[in-house]
Amino acid sequence: MTANDPRITVGVDGSAGSAAAVTWAAELASRRHLQLKIVHGLQVAGLYYGGGMTGIGAATLFAAVQSDGERAIADARALAASVDDELVVTTELLNDPPVPMLIEESRHARMLVVGRTGTGGFADMLLGGTAAAVAGHAHCPVAVVRGQHDSEAGPVAVGIDGSPNSEQAIAVAFEEASLRGVPLVAVHAWNDVVYEDTRGTARILTQPESLEEGEDRLLTERLAGWPEKYPDVEIRRVLVRDRPRHALLEISAEAQLVVVGSRGRGGFAGMLLGSTSQALVQHAQCPVLVVRPERKA
Repeated sequence: MTANDPRITVGVDGSAGSAAAVTWAAELASRRHLQLKIVHGLQVAGLYYGGGMTGIGAATLFAAVQSDGERAIADARALAASVDDELVVTTELLNDPPVPMLIEESRHARMLVVGRTGTGGFADMLLGGTAAAVAGHAHCPVAVVRGQHDSEAGPVAVGIDGSPNSEQAIAVAFEEASLRGVPLVAVHAWNDVVYEDTRGTARILTQPESLEEGEDRLLTERLAGWPEKYPDVEIRRVLVRDRPRHALLEISAEAQLVVVGSRGRGGFAGMLLGSTSQALVQHAQCPVLVVRPERKA
């Protein structure tokens, strides 16, 4: 997150999940003295020839879709004003599908915010479809607002696995904890593979003490230097022999924010979220902030 990106951008669609995202984003922008941009994608390309509709029918449907979009934008603006009537708010209604629209908007935002559920343009977000796609490709951190979002309660938690992307998540998590004035829970779950064969089970159980010592050392190394940079942040270390998704989902019940790296995997680099990030986007009990790898110039 850089000073060159002075705005928080939130995608809206008129749903309850979208309203929660607007409230969360407006509160964040207000506290950080940033602008708030509200965007909505009409997604009307399929209404014309490719979608089997032409002429008056398509024009009528387009007008209805546009009216719904304008209403969603107006409602979101009013909601943001109810959080802080001095907040600088801009809006944009675009004739683009939500995912590519939001990814493009992420180029110019300090943070992109989406809700956990959606209707219309953000369909399938309940299953993490749109949220996961955006979080997997965005150019800035992506917050998925779900569960409780009390800005005054609970620590910030961060998942640490030793990867470069995890290092970026640590940096963002310390910044968030410092700005919020809350402790940081650093979670390292070191058994993220389910072994189903005899050799795998034997390997994990051969020297559990030495394995745990090594993972404890990894956590210490990853946290080195950060207490000096953020002396105001109380650090709570959590080292647990469990799958990361299980540990972080449990922590999400008491945290106000969970920060994770995207850990892109699959045939195309960075195309998919890692399984831990996917699970949090779909099931966490608090907002989740997914940190993408920095894009090279």
